Amino acid sequence: MPDLLIELFSEEIPARMQARAAEDLRARLTEALVEAGLTYAGAAAFATPRRLTLTVQGLLATSPTIREERKGPRVDAPEKAIEGFLRGAGVTRDDLEIRDEKKGQVYFATLTRPGRPAAQIVAEELEKLIRTFPWPKSMRWGSGSLRWVRPLHSILCILTGEDGAAQVVEMEVDGIRAGNITRGHRFMAPDTFSVTSFEDYAAKLKRAHVVLDAAERAEAIWQEATNQAFAAGLEVVEDRGLLAEVAGLVEWPVVLMGRIGDAFLDLPPEVLQTSMREHQKFFSVKNPGTGRIERFVTVANVETADHGATILAGNQKVLAARLSDAKFFWENDLRTVRDKGLEGMAEGLASVTFHNKLGSQAERVARIAALAREIAPLVGAKPDLAAEAARVCKADLQSEMVGEFPELQGLMGRYYAQAAGHDDGVPEACEEHYKPLGPGDAVPSAPVSVAVALADKIDTLTSFWTIGEKPTGSKDPYALRRAALGVIRLIQKAGQHIELFQMIVRHAPRVRDDAVAHYCEAGDQVLATGSYKQIKAEYDLVALARSGVSDPTIHSNGLDKSGVSDLLAFLHDRLKVHLKDEGIRHDVIDACLAMPGNDDLTLLVHRARALGDLLKTDDGENLLQGFKRANNILTQAEEKDGVEYSYGADVKFAETEEERALFAALDTAEPQIAAALKSEDFAGAMSAMAALRAPIDAFFDAVQVNADSPVIRRNRLNLLSRIRSICLQAADLTRLEG
Repeated sequence: MPDLLIELFSEEIPARMQARAAEDLRARLTEALVEAGLTYAGAAAFATPRRLTLTVQGLLATSPTIREERKGPRVDAPEKAIEGFLRGAGVTRDDLEIRDEKKGQVYFATLTRPGRPAAQIVAEELEKLIRTFPWPKSMRWGSGSLRWVRPLHSILCILTGEDGAAQVVEMEVDGIRAGNITRGHRFMAPDTFSVTSFEDYAAKLKRAHVVLDAAERAEAIWQEATNQAFAAGLEVVEDRGLLAEVAGLVEWPVVLMGRIGDAFLDLPPEVLQTSMREHQKFFSVKNPGTGRIERFVTVANVETADHGATILAGNQKVLAARLSDAKFFWENDLRTVRDKGLEGMAEGLASVTFHNKLGSQAERVARIAALAREIAPLVGAKPDLAAEAARVCKADLQSEMVGEFPELQGLMGRYYAQAAGHDDGVPEACEEHYKPLGPGDAVPSAPVSVAVALADKIDTLTSFWTIGEKPTGSKDPYALRRAALGVIRLIQKAGQHIELFQMIVRHAPRVRDDAVAHYCEAGDQVLATGSYKQIKAEYDLVALARSGVSDPTIHSNGLDKSGVSDLLAFLHDRLKVHLKDEGIRHDVIDACLAMPGNDDLTLLVHRARALGDLLKTDDGENLLQGFKRANNILTQAEEKDGVEYSYGADVKFAETEEERALFAALDTAEPQIAAALKSEDFAGAMSAMAALRAPIDAFFDAVQVNADSPVIRRNRLNLLSRIRSICLQAADLTRLEG
């Protein structure tokens, strides 16, 4: 069984595309080979900036011969149908066999496809793959038709037998003929060399200053960077995303550590880190004692005689220019905060459109402030502080620093709030109100931060729900699923009761109608690009539209009751996904959603967890079966008799000890369950309900519900109704499976 080695050598492949391209090469080619009859023992793919490599071990030397039996038309079928079958099967009439079937005699053809050499199959499938490779972006160059991410220079494709002999797979793509030749590092080992196997290929590449495995390059970079930082008493700020990207930029990583100019050391460390990462692909090196970013690590792709001194000097010069810009932005922003305060910085949000139907960012901030004030006492925050934090939480969107580095929004808000003299949790709320940004992101716990974060996300959901911009399928342009999950996690972390239905009704925004939205949008475009006459002509119309906040004739109301219910259903769907990750069954959540107060997510989650825990016990499972049995008998009887058995069960009509014991158990459990539910002790309610398991089981084992006596039958059916009503106080058990 030979081993296959393929290398597609090109100009530099963007780092962000390399890992996906290597996986596509492996998956697509191996699938094609297997489909053609060539199985294999193992495969691995690699990527460097200039090459995609695939090794396939234990490939069949020849595809197996395949015999296929194909059923054709009946012997008395029309001639055209028979001729069509012959053409499709590639046989003649003499090759057909006639067999007796239930509906008459039928033609059969036996097709034999002989096996083919692996080299022939590999050549065909590799050419197809190269011509249809799924690059996110590709280019065509020269006079050929081939499209590749960057100009493709050479193709290495060999089959190595068990005796070590290598066979070049004969193929050609747009004038590029496959061979057994590759080359090493662009500068340090540019000469070509031949290879005979993957082991030979990897070893010679290493000698030619190319580390083939991206994981190995990343590990080497991290190890050397941390060693150099440790030697200087510093530590590298971990950034796995940057590490993966840098590993895709070099074939032979050379780690160099440089200094940041003293003039820039007072910049916030996040500013330094972001500027160096985004513009220079530098790692930040901090002083563990002070937390300041003092140095940087860069990774070169070449070893130099001066050990990187010239490279470092050039990088430090470029970095100084970049950080000068950052320092300029920082100082200008601080000057604005000192002169106007943070609310003064936020004044410009009045001219920033949030959405053409929802008004400006300033209008949105006003809604968030009102909502944060209402939420504050529910989460233990002072209403005035929550409203203050909400009023300034978006101010940094007007800062020059966030204009340059949008990913610093929120974080810069904290710095500017501190500089403006805000305290008592307001600066932290400016940073944390965006959180959590995803399933793995931290959830704020400070009361002011929680109030503003909840207000921000609830306003996002209600706003876009009001104008009908809901997620559809995989499309969610306004990240509403993320906002919904954020609401769930914030409420769950706070553990407080928030009745969302009325809150949403009260705070759903009024929306500009379609005509006003159109004029605002058109006016914005005219004011941005139009001539003076156009601006003059449109000015009054735009001003009227923008002043619509105080004119009810050009606004529609917010969400109606059905819209709020629809939004709550969306939140409930996200809650199901969230709780499923905790191991809570979907039917358990449905059983709790059916109960009153399901807009209180804290109440809902506590109920679901308690019910889920109960059903994991034998008592819980058996109680469920007893409840379902009682409910089924009762439902059938009510349908048959045309009456509802919901009142009048009396112990004096009990004929057996099991009946009397069940009456006693229900008398004991009912007030216990009611009291526990009133105090939101769902675990206690479920425990009291579980105590009914034994008497219910005993009742069904000993008692026939549909007795001959109408009085006894009615009494027993009313007893079953009592079981149902008591159990349904805790959750809608009819929705549970099993």
